[in-house]
Order: sequence, then C-alpha cells, then structure tokens
Amino acid sequence: MRKIAPLVLPDVVPAEIQGAPPELRLMSPAELHVDERYQRGLSERSLRLIRKIVSEWSWSAFKPPVVVDAGERFEVIDGQHTAIAAVTHGAIGEIPVLVIQAQEQEARAGAFVRHNRDRINVTPIQLHNALVAAGDEMALTIAQVCERAGAVILRNPPTGGRYKPGDTLAITTVRGLVNRRYARGARQVLEVCVKAGMAPISAAAIKAVECLMFAQEYKGEIDAERIALILSAHGESISTEAGRFAAERKVPLWRALASVIYMNRRKVRHAG
Repeated sequence: MRKIAPLVLPDVVPAEIQGAPPELRLMSPAELHVDERYQRGLSERSLRLIRKIVSEWSWSAFKPPVVVDAGERFEVIDGQHTAIAAVTHGAIGEIPVLVIQAQEQEARAGAFVRHNRDRINVTPIQLHNALVAAGDEMALTIAQVCERAGAVILRNPPTGGRYKPGDTLAITTVRGLVNRRYARGARQVLEVCVKAGMAPISAAAIKAVECLMFAQEYKGEIDAERIALILSAHGESISTEAGRFAAERKVPLWRALASVIYMNRRKVRHAG
C-alpha cells in the first residue's frame, strides 16, 4: 500500500486549467444518448460485455459513465456499455454520471478521443493479481500451480531484462494451460520449463512442452526429463533453430520449437 504522491517531471510543463470540473449527477440511464457519428456500434464483443454486466451487476464494480451536456440531451462519451446495461437490467432507475461541458459536436468528439485514448488498460498480469486478491478460484489455482512448479509470475519485466530461471510473464498462456490440462498437467509442463532453467519461461516454450507431453503425435515418444535435459543443454541453439524452422515452414514458433526439441532428443543422455 502506498500513498499517492507527486512525481518529479522536469520535462513537463503543467497545462493551464480550462473549463470546469465534471459534475456528479444522478440520472436515468434511459435519458442518455450515443452519437453514432464517432462512437462505435455494438459488436458481438460489446453484447457479451453487456450481458456480463447485467447478470453480475454490482455497485462495488460500478464506474460512472462520462457524459456531455449537449444542450437538448446528454451524450455518453465513455461508458456506454454500463449505461446500456443499466437500462437493460430493468431495476436500476438512476445511475451516477460525470457531466462535462462540451457544447459543440467537435468538442464532444474530442472529449471522446481523450477519454478513450489517454488511458492505460489493465494488463493480464494486473488482472490476475487482482483476481488472486479477490479470491477468484481459477486465479488461485494458477498461483498454486506456479508455486508448486517453481515458476514465478512477475508483475513487471525486470530491470535490464535480468530474468531468473523460472520467471515468466506469460500469464495468459499459463491460464490457457490450466484450462486445458488442469492443475496436475499444467504443473508438469511448468516443472519441465523450470528444470530446464528457462529465464524467462516464454509462451512458446510452454506450448511446445505441452505439445510434446500431451499431443497424440508425440505422446510416449519423449518424456518430461529428456525435454528438460535438451532445453537445459542446448536451449540457445534450439531457440535459434526453431526460429529458422518457423520462418521456413511458416508455422507458429511453439510448434517449430516442439519439432526441433523432438529432432534433438538423442543429443543428450540421462544423468547416470
């Protein structure tokens, strides 16, 4: 936990304050409008999001839409999915909205651009950490799988790219792995990557090891210990060879990596 404090930004000149601060109001979402001349329409992804908001409505997750006073009406410039979900829900008479002043259509479109451009989206790793803190079952399973395998999900890339063996940023790939192979199978895949000393464990490596361990074409042909030995002994050259293989054959890097590891299966001997 840290307190908000000002940053030292010697190369930044603070802008002159223009206009008035937004005003928080309670409004019926049915009174709000969307200007389709510059706002996007409802895609299938939008509809999925609205369904999710309606079915999981919670004021603790609510973020007030930003609207502009256009004179005869109020137009949503940020948060149209929330407003539409509130109307669709049927039991929400009013919602808080932030009202800003932008009388001209050009000014409203400009405000829309600023609200949708000048933001930092939540990264998959930030979302994972938040889900862990919230007690989400899947996120907790992923954290447990990684801990037991010896893999470490980093919050950010390390300074200077100095990764340690077992470090990974591939949270989306790990989540998919747990979905497909469940906790036990996912742990086995990650254990191979950790034993190989990968720094970091890449998404391509995770998918390649999973393929070698579970795909029908390789099943029983190469065991987990040998995969780890090959990667540990020849990791750099295998990565280079896989890159060439992927480019020449026009296949995904992870599939090329799996093929190259398999082709090199006789290059190392088991200890003892």
